Amino acid sequence: MEEPMILPLAGVEAWCEEGAWPWAEEHRAAIDAHWARRTAESPALYNGRVLICCERRVEDGILKVRYRESDYASFLAMRDLDFPPGSAGNCFAMAALQAADGPYLLGIMGDHTANAGRIYFPAGTPDPGDVLPDRRVDLAGSVSRELLEETGLGEDDVVIAETWTAVFHGARTALMRPVRSPLPADVLRAQIDAWLARQEQPELAGMHVVRAPADIDSERMPYFTQVFLQHLLDGPR
Repeated sequence: MEEPMILPLAGVEAWCEEGAWPWAEEHRAAIDAHWARRTAESPALYNGRVLICCERRVEDGILKVRYRESDYASFLAMRDLDFPPGSAGNCFAMAALQAADGPYLLGIMGDHTANAGRIYFPAGTPDPGDVLPDRRVDLAGSVSRELLEETGLGEDDVVIAETWTAVFHGARTALMRPVRSPLPADVLRAQIDAWLARQEQPELAGMHVVRAPADIDSERMPYFTQVFLQHLLDGPR
């Protein structure tokens, strides 16, 4: 697979089309068998509705994304099969959370999740709740929602930038939104950890702080996340 490409964007325009996702209809038997295997391993998995990226293109610095709605089982099968030709892709928004003193904070996924032990910025695959009445997909709203659901940080706790940076890696498109906390990293991590401890079944098992390249975990972080963090650490702080 090619190296990730990092591209600052002038904007993002995303919308959800009506109709079924053809790949899921064509591969339903294989999807159901894969889902049975995954839920046997992780019984807490929930087959909710998500948005699949069926088209992406950049025009004049603006990323234009077209989605179709499908079920999580279909998305997971596509992803676990490494996005087979003719399927589609995953375009998702991430909260690139930075503390006041410079370090970045990422979440460690809980054991009950589909990505147990993996380390990501707060994020989630868009779902029908992100679709506005005019069929536009509110990816900025997805960032705020996922940040709150995963860390307990609301919009009053952080400053969320208006800018986007896209990280393209194969069929994955990570849309990074800078999020800045007024708290230093150690205090912020302690606050989030305390919030997680009060939740019945939090999505995250804890937080991972990245202060320097040595903190980039090559085993548990997706490769595009590693490359993006190195990009951040190499640039102005």
